[in-house]
Amino acid sequence: MASTNDHTHHIKLRETQMEMGKDPYHSAPSEDFEGKLQEAQQQLEYLQHQREELERQKHELDNLTRQKHEFVNGQIEMCERLSTSLTAIDRELFELRQELEDLEQTRQSFSAHLDRLENIEPESWARDSLSHELSRALAMLDQSEEEFEGAVAHFSSGRSRGIFGNGGSSRRSSKKADSDFMQTLKNGLAFNLPVVVLGTLALLLYLMK
Repeated sequence: MASTNDHTHHIKLRETQMEMGKDPYHSAPSEDFEGKLQEAQQQLEYLQHQREELERQKHELDNLTRQKHEFVNGQIEMCERLSTSLTAIDRELFELRQELEDLEQTRQSFSAHLDRLENIEPESWARDSLSHELSRALAMLDQSEEEFEGAVAHFSSGRSRGIFGNGGSSRRSSKKADSDFMQTLKNGLAFNLPVVVLGTLALLLYLMK
């Protein structure tokens, strides 16, 4: 019995020595590796997140830059168009105001001439003043026709050229044509008068023989 107990005690002693002989830090490298691996994984995820954030910011910046360029180009183009249009509008307004002022003055003149002409009543003229009244009336008629034709010529190239009908007075036109014809006739007679006189004298001398 004593031998068995000694043997058992000896085995337990060796197990105890083996347990004491184990390295208490034997599992430390494995735990350290796993920790580093986990830390590296976290770092990788962080870097991935950072990369995605940078790409998002870059994409946003590219869009903003593109929109800025579109705005600048549109700004330049629109400013040129607006400036050109404003210049044209200002010129158009100036011409319209000028034409409006001219039309207003023309209207006042026409209205005055119309009142004067409508108030002329040839049937009421006295016989002894007929010559004076007729001369006065013709002068008024000539003046109104002259201003009417002047207005037609003035507005002939404007927007209001169509409001004057067919244009100038046929009476003044016919008078001018008659005047031009008489002037031409006088010039022709003055040029041919010496020939006519010489021809007449030659005919008289021939008849007297």
